[in-house]
Amino acid sequence: MVLHLLPERPAHAGGHPARSENARPVLPSGARAGFVVGRSVGNSVVRHRVTRRLRAVVRAELDRLPATADLVVRARPEAASAGSAELHRDLSRGLDRLLGPRADR
Repeated sequence: MVLHLLPERPAHAGGHPARSENARPVLPSGARAGFVVGRSVGNSVVRHRVTRRLRAVVRAELDRLPATADLVVRARPEAASAGSAELHRDLSRGLDRLLGPRADR
């Protein structure tokens, strides 16, 4: 798995920012994650399974990221045979490298 982290989202480019009904700009709330699971991982069924597992694993770790962060998780072919525990361990180690180790360890 490869992680790409953008710690702070850039200002809204072009046009008008999204607005709520009260005409106030809508601010992003919380960190976001996106997934890239290419054909090299497997067929459609395998890719969707990997995406579901990654989504669950990232959801458990998303609170470690700053509220303005964007994280992109790119699955490598090895993810097709990896279990959720292995994916979680890999994600946790990757985030440790990006953000520094967790305080509770």
